[in-house]
Amino acid sequence: MSLQTDELTTDDADAEGEAEPTGAVTDTPAGPARWQKLLVYGIVPGLALVATAGVGWLKWVDGRDREAQVAAAESVAAAKDSTVAMLSYQPDDVDKMLEGAQSRLTGSFRDSYAQLIRDVVIPGAKEKKISAVASVPAAASVSATGTHATVMVFVNQTSTVGNDAPVNTSSVVRVNLDKVDGQWLVSGFDPV
Repeated sequence: MSLQTDELTTDDADAEGEAEPTGAVTDTPAGPARWQKLLVYGIVPGLALVATAGVGWLKWVDGRDREAQVAAAESVAAAKDSTVAMLSYQPDDVDKMLEGAQSRLTGSFRDSYAQLIRDVVIPGAKEKKISAVASVPAAASVSATGTHATVMVFVNQTSTVGNDAPVNTSSVVRVNLDKVDGQWLVSGFDPV
């Protein structure tokens, strides 16, 4: 009998040992549940954050590019109009025309232009009956930001002295502009 009792005790212990692990509750989640929590609470929010940052960056770049495009278009138009105003005049109203062009200028260039027209251009135009008509057949933006721009301007100018035949000249000018109080003003005018 002793032999059978030992066997039963071992079998009962084996049966109890097998039953205990299957019914036991563990503190660590099973493999797939652990990955699901990591995915839901870690990876998905991280990806959402990265996507949001990416969209924000793209919007910022697009806004900056759009601002540069608007600045380029506005500065080219201002450079063309200002060039024509600065280089066109008639002997009868040269004072009015060229002094009016000064409102399109800024900084030290405005002062230099004022001195040039006052000391040379206005007296010469009145004395020798000089007239000039400028046109800008083409202009292109070299660089543009929200506050400063550089434009290349191709200028055709027809000058007439008294009753002489008109003389046509063509030139290329680098025009620097600064945005002052919402208006593009010429701050530099350099023949190339």
